[in-house]
Amino acid sequence: MEKIQVDILGLSSSPSAGGAYALLLKESFGVRRLPIIIGSFEAQSIALEIEGIKPPRPLTHDLMKNLVDDLGGTVLEVLIDELRDNTFYAKIILEVSTLTNTIDARPSDAIALAVRTGCQIFVSEEVMRSAAFVPSSEDSSESAESFEIANDFETKQYPKQSSETKVASLQDQLREAIEKEDYERAAKLRDEINRLKGNN
Repeated sequence: MEKIQVDILGLSSSPSAGGAYALLLKESFGVRRLPIIIGSFEAQSIALEIEGIKPPRPLTHDLMKNLVDDLGGTVLEVLIDELRDNTFYAKIILEVSTLTNTIDARPSDAIALAVRTGCQIFVSEEVMRSAAFVPSSEDSSESAESFEIANDFETKQYPKQSSETKVASLQDQLREAIEKEDYERAAKLRDEINRLKGNN
């Protein structure tokens, strides 16, 4: 099976899509884009890890990673290998004690685990041919217009953070600094938050 390496390009949400999110994957060494509709929990899990925000307690995908690590396993790769009845299917390729195991998974769960382990994400060429698209121009490929599946989706590009996300992250850090009585750091964080809010 020919497989194509992909990167996460963007994640978007739409109030009118019933809580669904679209994850946009980009061919690492090409121009094709592959949109996948995922649930809100998985979208949040992927976004938190990419943005480096650590929840106070482990999420399900953090638990998956911890279990793999504690059992001496390594996630080698994630492969989106099939598209049946408009549903994507994925595999997590694990190595435990020199034995390679293939585990069925939803693409959203597999990718949430991939961003935590740093493993590569692949899509079969057959799936890319069936569901991927080529943006009309390289300029528009980095914008919301690249989401041909849902024009009303509000797009968040990665690895860039939106200013709202940065502010939320900085506010969390500010609370932690105040709790630890690190007032010098708290003052710097406060100034950065005010600067970001002023730019908006």
